Amino acid sequence: MTLAATERHPEGDVELAIEGMTCAACAARIERRLERLDGVRARVDLAAERARVALTTPVAVEELVATVERLGFGARPVTDDRPPAPADGRVERSLRRRVAVALLLGLPVAHVSMGLAVDPALRFAGSPLVLLTLAAPVVTWCAWPFHRAAVVNLRHGTASMDTLVSLGIIASVAGSIVSGPLYLDVALVVTLFLLVGRLFEAGARRRAGEAVRALAALRPRDAVLRRNGEEVRVPVSWLRAGDEIVARPGEALAADGEVVEGECALDTSVLTGEAAPREAGRGDSVEAGAIVVGGRLVVRVTRAATDSGLARMVQLVERTRTERANAQRLADRICAIFVPAVLALAAATFAGWTIVGGPAFAASLSVLVIACPCALGLATPMALMAATDRGAREGIFLTGHRALEAAHAVDVVVLDKTGTVTTGRMSVVDVAAAPGVDIRDVVRWAAAVENASEHPLAAALVALARESVGTPPPVTGFTSLSGLGARGTVEGATVTVGSARLLDAEGLDPDVVDVAGWERAGRTTVLVGRNGVVVGAFALVDEVKPEAAAAVATLRDLDVRTVLLTGDHKAAARRAAEEIGVDDVVAGVDPDEKAAAIDRLRAAGASVAMVGDGVNDSPALARADLGLAMGSGTDVALGTADMILVRDRLDVVPAALALARATRRTIRRNLAWAFAYNTAALPVAALGLLNPVVAGATMALSSAVVVASSLRLRRP
Repeated sequence: MTLAATERHPEGDVELAIEGMTCAACAARIERRLERLDGVRARVDLAAERARVALTTPVAVEELVATVERLGFGARPVTDDRPPAPADGRVERSLRRRVAVALLLGLPVAHVSMGLAVDPALRFAGSPLVLLTLAAPVVTWCAWPFHRAAVVNLRHGTASMDTLVSLGIIASVAGSIVSGPLYLDVALVVTLFLLVGRLFEAGARRRAGEAVRALAALRPRDAVLRRNGEEVRVPVSWLRAGDEIVARPGEALAADGEVVEGECALDTSVLTGEAAPREAGRGDSVEAGAIVVGGRLVVRVTRAATDSGLARMVQLVERTRTERANAQRLADRICAIFVPAVLALAAATFAGWTIVGGPAFAASLSVLVIACPCALGLATPMALMAATDRGAREGIFLTGHRALEAAHAVDVVVLDKTGTVTTGRMSVVDVAAAPGVDIRDVVRWAAAVENASEHPLAAALVALARESVGTPPPVTGFTSLSGLGARGTVEGATVTVGSARLLDAEGLDPDVVDVAGWERAGRTTVLVGRNGVVVGAFALVDEVKPEAAAAVATLRDLDVRTVLLTGDHKAAARRAAEEIGVDDVVAGVDPDEKAAAIDRLRAAGASVAMVGDGVNDSPALARADLGLAMGSGTDVALGTADMILVRDRLDVVPAALALARATRRTIRRNLAWAFAYNTAALPVAALGLLNPVVAGATMALSSAVVVASSLRLRRP
């Protein structure tokens, strides 16, 4: 449905897709202008290029779109539940081309320009014209993103760092035209370095914007609806409470509901993070996104697909990402005051020296050149690039700026269990046999049946057999028992492998083998029956990673408290917690409850880092002050996190915190130096005591200091 131009949207939320934003200042400008409308509150997500508008009174959607378009950005209403379209990379490709041209033309010209400034004897016939001609593409086409933003700012009566960059480039070129190619190095180096920083930021925004798209893509687009005995495939948006849907093996459930027919195992790791599949049968509640394993279910829908738990997870991540986008970087906040002050000082300098008959142009040009915030612009991207280089060697990847603002204060690290603290793969840790039965036979019989099964636990039993007794014997008459287990004929006997519930239903006494102790210890149990008698059982666990305990101990040495937060059952959580030595355990929680647990910790005054790997962890990763995703995690977790631990080892977490803190300290030191340098140099330039050539050299020196400071991060 498309909203009519004159339709006034009722009270509630409206979502707009925004085009043309380049920085946090753009997002802030859109928010401020939208909120001038009566009854409008706006939050703009720069990474996803979306604006979420909350309405307290009816407002025409056309009016919202027109307000954004008057600022020079594109806008359109989002009227369906499809995920945002993936970024096409046009911005990054354009920036790469501009950087390449600036490198090929700008660096040689800047080198010659600086040489002429030092030794005029190097001048050759026509050298000013040649250098200006070669520099023209760099200061016009390459620098166009800054010039365009400056023009947009001017049209709306505002100024940003782009304004000062554009003016600095123009002033440097103007000075070169008037006095020879003395200031081209300033214009060219400023353009090149800031384009590199802009390219880095564009890549970070693209990666961050993929999180919501990947999460939304997990929702099935259609479902098999059963009505009046007929089955027909329909879009999930058609589903309503009370409808019956059919899910076959390998399919994901399209909506939350209750099982009315069938039994199977459900892979709910996407929702709960639990490695072991969950059995589901008539009367059990099931969730959208869970994958049917080895059976067929008919489910009565209890909530529309747009209201399912998975859909709420998408909404939670989207809302949290929008909250993140509100914080402007420190450089933008400085420039909000600094830029107008510099412009006013340059104008006052020109006017003052004109009145007294002094060097008005040279002095005002010196003010603009010395103030051109190259160091301010380099402070963050150079530190990030250096940190990324070091992080890659240590198995750490920074996905954006937010990690640097949050890491210094982290005093609680929350750990997911499955795939983070544990390997995420089930393995057999104990085998028991009934009296008079050889354990090796129990292993052989069970592996023979499971070798024909696709159940997630089957691989562990088959692997044990191949390591201990060799290749399992053949099986005939194999039957999968609706996800509860399997049956087959092995060496002339009927062998059943499955849960205690299955064997009990088939008239076998599961108490023949004592597994109560295993279950209390948080282990998953599988029983084996042969010719109507229980002959043995297996205990399986999701093994703790070998480095987990040492990582927790290192965090404790850093005065960081640890919490294990998992959707797994309490016994398994307690077992893992005791093994690695965490301080607190919160178990049996769904994704919403994980996010709520993070909120409670933050409300109590803690600065929280969350470490996870699954889709179910993404809301908690988004809600935490600092989100860290294991490298083996899902695309959603990787996209939502502030850091990705590519080595997939838990002992990288303390190193990641240390790197983020060091990077943040470096950025603040860079910004402090750049701002202090400008503050001290501006009065000198305004008094006419600083030649524009010296001003350009001083500005370049300031940038070199920032670069050198940033490169220190590359050393461990």
